Amino acid sequence: MKKITAIILTMAMAFSMVACSSAPKNTVPTVEADVTKTADIVIVGAGAAGLSAAIEAVDNGAESVIIIEKTATTGGSLNFTSGSMSGAETIIQQIDGVADTKESYVQDILKNGANLGDEELIRAYVEEDVAAIQWLWDNGLSDNKFSVDRATGTMSVFAPEHALYSVKRTYKASPEDATKYKSAAHEILDIVVKGEEKIAIDFQTEAKMLVNNEAGQVLSVVAENAKGETVLYTANKGVIMATGGYSGNLKMMGSFTENGANYLVGGSDAADGYGIYMMQNVGANIDAEKMGYVPTFPMGLDTGMGPGKIASTYMWKNGAICVNQEGNRFVKETEADPAIREVALEQQTNAIQYDIFTDNIIESVETLGSSVFWNYYYGPGMPYHSFVIEADSIEELAGKIGVDADNLAKTIADYNAHVESGEMDEFGREFTQESLDGNYSVAINKVEGDKYYAIAQRALVVMTLGGVETNTNAQVLDADGNVIPGLYAAGECVGGIWGKFVSGGTGVMGPIVFGRLAARHAMTNELPASYTMKTAQTVITEDMFAVKEVVENTESRFDMTKALKDGEYTAEVEGQEGPMTVKTTVKDGKIAAVEVVSENETPSIAAAALDSIPGAIVSGNTCDVDVVSGATLTSNRIMDAVALCLTEAAK
Repeated sequence: MKKITAIILTMAMAFSMVACSSAPKNTVPTVEADVTKTADIVIVGAGAAGLSAAIEAVDNGAESVIIIEKTATTGGSLNFTSGSMSGAETIIQQIDGVADTKESYVQDILKNGANLGDEELIRAYVEEDVAAIQWLWDNGLSDNKFSVDRATGTMSVFAPEHALYSVKRTYKASPEDATKYKSAAHEILDIVVKGEEKIAIDFQTEAKMLVNNEAGQVLSVVAENAKGETVLYTANKGVIMATGGYSGNLKMMGSFTENGANYLVGGSDAADGYGIYMMQNVGANIDAEKMGYVPTFPMGLDTGMGPGKIASTYMWKNGAICVNQEGNRFVKETEADPAIREVALEQQTNAIQYDIFTDNIIESVETLGSSVFWNYYYGPGMPYHSFVIEADSIEELAGKIGVDADNLAKTIADYNAHVESGEMDEFGREFTQESLDGNYSVAINKVEGDKYYAIAQRALVVMTLGGVETNTNAQVLDADGNVIPGLYAAGECVGGIWGKFVSGGTGVMGPIVFGRLAARHAMTNELPASYTMKTAQTVITEDMFAVKEVVENTESRFDMTKALKDGEYTAEVEGQEGPMTVKTTVKDGKIAAVEVVSENETPSIAAAALDSIPGAIVSGNTCDVDVVSGATLTSNRIMDAVALCLTEAAK
């Protein structure tokens, strides 16, 4: 491993020297590969963009497609979202009888993105989106169960977690197999890819570097597989980068946004932005300002067990308030534009707020039938009930959440005074029956009662909007706006499409649409005979990935020089959605067997770690082994449990 890492680092340094020196810019870096592979199309990343690109490539004549995936599973960010989709003039709207136009969709996306999006790319997306929805429908989506509009029963709905569209054009379909998939789109794409023999996926293989040839065409990828081998992949037609964004890299987000380092990560730590860095190093253009376009949800719950959860109480619909760490309100809680609440929370200390409500408000929620989120998440016996902080007084509640008691008491008193008088408050919140709209305000209540409650909510990030620049063919552009031959990009690694904020459903359909476009053009475009490579930018720097070294340099969990007593030992640790129990067998003073007896992990993410980590521990006779990329938390839980077992064996 050390030798291979040195080779890769040397290659990267050599390439940097080539790009910055007076030597010919199209000098080809020397690659010392253990394995070489060739395909018509090479795709980096097996998320929504990568899977859709692979399918479209085959449909357009590709005889061989290789997807390089650094984790042990497909799906990327689709493993962390329910997968809402959106589209205009779709088959679903036709069935529902919902009138819509593509132009209306374009205008809504532009507006929702603060008019900072790329209209040309948005129009390309909206046009192709209809066909993509139809493809999903024809390949199984028509059989999926949809969340429907309560009033009309339509599959086309409004989604209040985002700024509302002017027309019902969001679709919330559940997967057929919820034990393997979180979204219907992932399930459909995955099944089609698995059934196509011309598509191969190399799992647990991490792309390290893009390599150009003498003509300046970027058709090769250097990667490292699970065996520690350096693999050189070369494409006949094109390389499609579908590596996702950087929502799992707090250091990178903190480099481009004021409070990004404090955001709660709601997705995979595999979304580290390294793919964008790789493209930067072959001259791809990146807008530093747009790298700061990192939308958040003002409703993130930190369970302390893996990624944060989108789990709003929505109690403010019934009179609750939100306060910051200082005990002050800072925004109109019932604001219909989530972006306003989003930005307001991002600017608070530690990007955290507390939803404050009472037993009277809970009673109101239940009476009015708007208690779905309370009942599903936080009520007695529900999965997040332990995160509800309860007190008999405002002062006691303030102490429990660590805010100034006098400030909190004054904040609540001022709010209650506005409720009583009916006068609009300083944030624009209204307190009249006419102001109730159902989506963001159901009832008007004072914050008073026999019991006071608080739930901490943080700015949760599940996607980023910065990245490389592309044209409508998904071809990556250099700083002069020229196409980098052979290099395509789709999904979150592309920047500037949507603007500063994202519209509902585009986080799923955007990657699928641009993955299709990338593959189609990669298969049909002629490669330019010559291109002069551009000097790499320095928007993204290598130190933004230094966080990886922290895991590698941690102290050993257990000193294996200690004598161990033979026997079977069992330990329990906290898991993703419940405890994990691991049994460790010691024989002849060594680890003879490791068994995960029970667990509550996310199947699609944890499977590879559950399968490989126990064996690695036994073969290495140590509880400190390499984590499975993309399943870091599960890997560490197994190792922690084994360490507890060994501690017992050493007594």
